[in-house]
Amino acid sequence: MSPHEVDGPECSAVTGVDVDVWCATRTTREPVPAVRAQKLYKLFGRRADEAVRLLEQGADREAVRKLGVTPAVIDASFEVEDGEIFVVMGLSGSGKSTLLRMLNGLLRPTSGEVHIDGTRLTGLSAKALRSLRQQKVSMVFQHFALLPHRTVGENAAYGLEVQRVPKAEREERARKALDLVGLGAWADHLPTQLSGGMRQRVGLARALAAGTDVLLMDEAFSALDPLIRREMQDQLLELQSRLGKTIVFITHDLNEAMRLGDRIAMMRDGRIVQIGTAEEILQDPANDYVAQFVQDVDRSRVLTASAVMEQPVAVVGARSGPRQALRSMREHQVGAAFVVDRERRLLGAVRDDATADALRRGEESLASLLDDHEVVTVSPDTLVADLLTPSAECPVPLAVVDDENRLLGVVPRATLLAALGNGGSAESRGGDVRGEDTRRSASAAPPPESSADLEPSSRGAQLATERSAVTEVDDVEEVKP
Repeated sequence: MSPHEVDGPECSAVTGVDVDVWCATRTTREPVPAVRAQKLYKLFGRRADEAVRLLEQGADREAVRKLGVTPAVIDASFEVEDGEIFVVMGLSGSGKSTLLRMLNGLLRPTSGEVHIDGTRLTGLSAKALRSLRQQKVSMVFQHFALLPHRTVGENAAYGLEVQRVPKAEREERARKALDLVGLGAWADHLPTQLSGGMRQRVGLARALAAGTDVLLMDEAFSALDPLIRREMQDQLLELQSRLGKTIVFITHDLNEAMRLGDRIAMMRDGRIVQIGTAEEILQDPANDYVAQFVQDVDRSRVLTASAVMEQPVAVVGARSGPRQALRSMREHQVGAAFVVDRERRLLGAVRDDATADALRRGEESLASLLDDHEVVTVSPDTLVADLLTPSAECPVPLAVVDDENRLLGVVPRATLLAALGNGGSAESRGGDVRGEDTRRSASAAPPPESSADLEPSSRGAQLATERSAVTEVDDVEEVKP
């Protein structure tokens, strides 16, 4: 993306399509968003301008309808960063498709501005707008929009043909695009010989062949069967990881939005009611409408380890001895402590019972107690669904680590189950993100079968008993074996 921004009106005095689009008044600045919408309104009716003023003053939709005006999009503002998948989610009639069509100039806003890579669409001549669409923005439609009398290869190359790209070049680019979507062997077939999912791949290949930076996808997978839709979602994510396009994706399927979107804009009655990541929307809905919308979402397929993890409360250095490790476990009332080096790289974990035995034997090092086999590490972006099995099998909380094995947080079993139950993080549950919800008094300690991750003692002793034993050991200056 070019690090420029429009600094003035279109330069109509110069000739040439490229110069017409990329105005001579552009000045070098910091990088700008790939797509920017500012206070967009789209209303249909003769008194649309008057209705916009009423809406800006706080009037509702019913008030402007009395003017014979239908409001489709009301005061929509957002930015899409380069390489981001930005999903616009809403029910039928929410204004999402109207919003998308303003992003490439198919519909002119009643009020507001659209910028593509710093170029303001509002006020561009028809010639400049066509050039910008050809060079910067491609669109993928819900019902494929293929020409039935042309082959798959010819359909994939159609956008390039409109741009008058030489035949040999457009055929080569179309072939590469078809290879990307797995249809290279179907170039000579007609669309009628393809399944619905394959036809949608042709539409995607046509957009990719154009070589534009921005893809607008209008419910591109909604007409497909669930299994094929899932395959197309997988393919889009795989292509995005390789190509890094900027994608604005329209859908009415919340699970699809949660799966694909880096960020999601929720729309209702023409307005954007919330913008955020899937995790942000799930855990902190902006209003009751959003909360009701997301209440049935499979949280395990949206939330990640980074969203539910807590700061580990019992962490000791590699040079610490059994006494210090036991003191840390006693202070925080947990059954295991994580051991890290000076760079906070995870070395393993020590259990309360084994550490107490080592202290009684007079050992001064934790080296013989480290058990890295009992510690299961996961990355921050691991889905909660993929944490369930290792959490059930691991006697200590799951350790969340970065690429260099540095300890970032832990996921106790109780925290994992609570997140699945109410979608809350430690903060939203009213607990302390540092792990206060894992601290329990002896009188409030749960039964062992419900607290294995907090009390990983192979002897099955209650935490209160362990704490008493640790206190006794800690009070003895010389411990006899």
